[in-house]
Amino acid sequence: MPRTLEQGFGDFHSKLKLVKTESEAVKSHRSSIETCLKNNFGMNRFFRTGSIGNGTNVNGFSDTDYFAGIHRENLRDNSATTLRQVKEVLENRFSTTAGIRVDSPAVGIPFGTSASETTEIIPADYLRTTSGVNIYDIPDGKGGWMQASPKAHKDYVTDINAKLSYKVKPLIRFVKAWKFYNNVPVSSFYLEMRVAKFASSETSIAYSIDLRSIFKHLVDIDLAAMNNPAGIPGSTQACRSAAAKVEAMSKLNTALRRANNARDCESSGNIKDAFYWWNLLFDHNFTSYYY
Repeated sequence: MPRTLEQGFGDFHSKLKLVKTESEAVKSHRSSIETCLKNNFGMNRFFRTGSIGNGTNVNGFSDTDYFAGIHRENLRDNSATTLRQVKEVLENRFSTTAGIRVDSPAVGIPFGTSASETTEIIPADYLRTTSGVNIYDIPDGKGGWMQASPKAHKDYVTDINAKLSYKVKPLIRFVKAWKFYNNVPVSSFYLEMRVAKFASSETSIAYSIDLRSIFKHLVDIDLAAMNNPAGIPGSTQACRSAAAKVEAMSKLNTALRRANNARDCESSGNIKDAFYWWNLLFDHNFTSYYY
């Protein structure tokens, strides 16, 4: 029996949002990381952030992020030096874990074979509390420090999601899924905040319509850096390098063509072919047209 597009996106979202129950091994790793950083850096706070906690993760791809609060006197002026030092102590603690790496603003520890089994540690210096949210300095990828507030970002997305019938977080997941399935070298955080900002001016969300609109918007702005819409000072870059941006724009234009084709098919009542184009856009991971 054929599915409607609404059913297709609903089933696709159910697949994307799955999160495995945290194993005892993962809990043990987290405890060991916390002890290691306390002993080596005098860490005073340790909390989970990122897409899993925000409800915008993609099953099998999104890693687990933690902010590690460290007093300024135990950090270096050059954030790259701090990241290298964090990497070294974690390598000593997890000597049998291969592939521990710096991936600014974090140090990544791959405890398994998939991206979702990676734990990322972000060294953070608490600066102040403003309007009920904590502001931190974290590495900026260039040796300096930039301001960030996980709660401000989470509250911003959550508020817009609630105003639009809880359809914004699924929309974010769909855009991130496109990124992961097609190996697009663009920041997940950038995509999350761009989609939320785009949705903030909408009155309703229809996935097949708004996905196409978001891809067009990203093409039209040429993946420009964006000021933080949650009110935190600083801007967010889409890509790490000019070469990465060229690749990302090429894949983005392909996505827009496929979304346009899907919308054309939907408008003409050809739902089966609309499923075909969405499936192609998501690298053959979209749900089947038939039950």
